[in-house]
Amino acid sequence: MNDVEQDVLFMQQALRLGARGRTTVRPNPMVGAVVVARGTVVGSGYHKRAGGPHAEIMALRQARTRSRGATLYTTLEPCCHTEKRTPPCVPAIIESGVRRVVVAMRDPNPHVAGRGIRRLRRAGVTVDVGCLGKEAATLNEVYLHWITTGRPFVVLKAAMTLDGKIATATGESQWITGAKARAHVHQLRSRVDVIAAGVETVLKDDPQLTVRVSGGTRPATGIRQPARLVFDSRLRTPFGARVLQGLDQAPTILASTNLAGTRKIERLRKMGVQVLVFPRKGTRVALDRCLHALGSMGFSSLLVEGGGELNGAFLREGLVNRVCLYVAPALLGGQRTKGLLSGRSPRRLAEIMPVSNLQIESLGGDVLITGDV
Repeated sequence: MNDVEQDVLFMQQALRLGARGRTTVRPNPMVGAVVVARGTVVGSGYHKRAGGPHAEIMALRQARTRSRGATLYTTLEPCCHTEKRTPPCVPAIIESGVRRVVVAMRDPNPHVAGRGIRRLRRAGVTVDVGCLGKEAATLNEVYLHWITTGRPFVVLKAAMTLDGKIATATGESQWITGAKARAHVHQLRSRVDVIAAGVETVLKDDPQLTVRVSGGTRPATGIRQPARLVFDSRLRTPFGARVLQGLDQAPTILASTNLAGTRKIERLRKMGVQVLVFPRKGTRVALDRCLHALGSMGFSSLLVEGGGELNGAFLREGLVNRVCLYVAPALLGGQRTKGLLSGRSPRRLAEIMPVSNLQIESLGGDVLITGDV
């Protein structure tokens, strides 16, 4: 095995380690690290939770004195700043006596952005950058989007028929897809910071917008429940709505406008609901302003589970990064049934929204189609 092949092998191990933090480190990046001495892994670790030790620290602690003269593989540039809850990694790496550091990719966070690499090199440590960089960027696509745009990474999810219908003419939608697909939705929910719906969905379906065991009624334990977000420009959400219950486990944010009454805002806030008032786009919440506010609050990912109007608005404004469409092998038909996308109808094919990197997965009798927008 040559040096390049060895670097790839150990970086692959670091990437697998980093992925273990998928549901626990948000909004921090997933990072894995291994320390290698004489071709043998003597220390490994990953970032387990936000506020906990970073992957490099975990790997160096395990390696102890065996790190002297060794090579450290890490999936993201080591940090060197103190504007966070944990000590910086670069001083610990230098003190450990590591001779070489292999970094999959630079961290675009303005607090890092090459500074960690430069400081290591000034200390005499050899630093190589780019081994499996594309794979590292894919692992942390949510973090990278949040850091570079200031907005959460947006996934639009829907359950639909083959002809793109998400509900009957009366709004009935439970259940278009089967149990396996619904359970998969809860896995998807567990990986995001915020689950969003429109007020019409709340009024019609009274959803909980929580992660539940096997898609049933019992909340999942041992995970951090995502925040719940309702786009409600006039604050029509009833006080007894299920999305306003269990706030100690799953906080709720109502995104509203100046069309809402101040007395209801005050009452909701006293209940523990976070009411945010945004500028309007017509009579609706300005979505881009809301997303930037969420990003500044530390939310890096958002799952949209809206109706056709909300889905269409997000897509038309170019705010969706990925679609996850659970498709049942059935047809509904009819002009009054509810489609995946509502709102303004395009007049020309030039307005088509292409979807790339399609992936198709069978879920019982249903199919999950995932693609990037």
